[in-house]
Amino acid sequence: MKVDVLVVGAGFSGAVVAERLAASGLRVLVIDKRPHVGGNAYDTRDAHGVLIHPYGPHIFHTNSTRIAHYLSRFTDWRRYEHRVLASVDGKLVPIPINIDTVNRLYGLNVDETTIRDYFDSVREPREAIRTSEDVVINAVGRDLYEKFFRGYTRKQWGLDPSQLSASVAARIPARTDRDDRYFTDAFQNMPLNGYTAMFENMLDDSNIQVEVGLDYFAMRSSLHAAHTVYTGPIDAYFDYCFGRLPYRSLRFEHEHLADMTQYQPVGTVNYPNDYEYTRITEFRHLTGERTPGTSIVREYPQAEGDPYYPVPRPENEALFKRYEDLARRESGVTFVGRLAQYRYYNMDQCVGAALKAAEYVLAGMGETMADGDEKVQPRVRSSLAAGVSLPAVAASPLDTTQRS
Repeated sequence: MKVDVLVVGAGFSGAVVAERLAASGLRVLVIDKRPHVGGNAYDTRDAHGVLIHPYGPHIFHTNSTRIAHYLSRFTDWRRYEHRVLASVDGKLVPIPINIDTVNRLYGLNVDETTIRDYFDSVREPREAIRTSEDVVINAVGRDLYEKFFRGYTRKQWGLDPSQLSASVAARIPARTDRDDRYFTDAFQNMPLNGYTAMFENMLDDSNIQVEVGLDYFAMRSSLHAAHTVYTGPIDAYFDYCFGRLPYRSLRFEHEHLADMTQYQPVGTVNYPNDYEYTRITEFRHLTGERTPGTSIVREYPQAEGDPYYPVPRPENEALFKRYEDLARRESGVTFVGRLAQYRYYNMDQCVGAALKAAEYVLAGMGETMADGDEKVQPRVRSSLAAGVSLPAVAASPLDTTQRS
């Protein structure tokens, strides 16, 4: 198959770009070094027939109408709002911190009229907010910082919160109500038949050829296309010429409990201070499946292994900028996705960036985007409330289509 575009990586970024380009008439080859499509969102059945996420839990949520409608071309949905509890001082309490968290931990009776006063009484104001420690202590004080954030951050990142950018802690704000959902997006649903089925539908096009188990770097000299869309690590693409970009990795310990129908009360329980793992996820909550026994996964952060999380520190951003400059001067290549852009993107942000990247590639090749990416209304078992309006969300790829 002679191809117009080579897409390196079959995760969200690569699959979305491939689908859009193929729908617009281009012939696309998608390759991935793993033996499956879907990237880290890949799901499969374990030896006991339970649908699991081998690379840890993936919970879809978005405030973008465009992205929700686009993905609904390839899947129906199951309504699911993720809830997380944290094991603190022998209690399971909601995270993000809310009114009930404070009341259960401290034996108080604050409500929506007094919770702000409580936070003001314990917070330690910081004039300059530079680190994750600054964010948390400035918002909720030192004791809640120690109970929920410091230990978890040290395990997750291998660094103290005082060594990490403020953006890390800003992702999980404290709340002044009783909302115990982990996310507050208007669209919170899981693919009804799983992520892998959604990816397979996305890539089911006569203009797309998918080859898995192929290492791009082992065969890049033999791959020829008018344009390449690269979604892998940007430093690897340039042979680590400036050194390696730091990442945190994860080790997953999966377990099936044949004699239990439910292991924990919510999808995920965090362990900020106890054990070497950071959290346990039970998949039946996420998928809605009711099977004999239940399957869980424990997550152990580590320094070595597959890259999962860019480490947000100023010196790492400076190193990325050097690679970004090389990428901007690379002719005929578009860099898009978490690893290529050294950014922690949620899944919907990956989709938004990929949709934008496809537009750039098509424009550079003198083509136009096919219609239809916003036409399908989501089919959800438990529908959104009527009248919900979702703003558009997109992230910008590193496009080098017309640069030399």
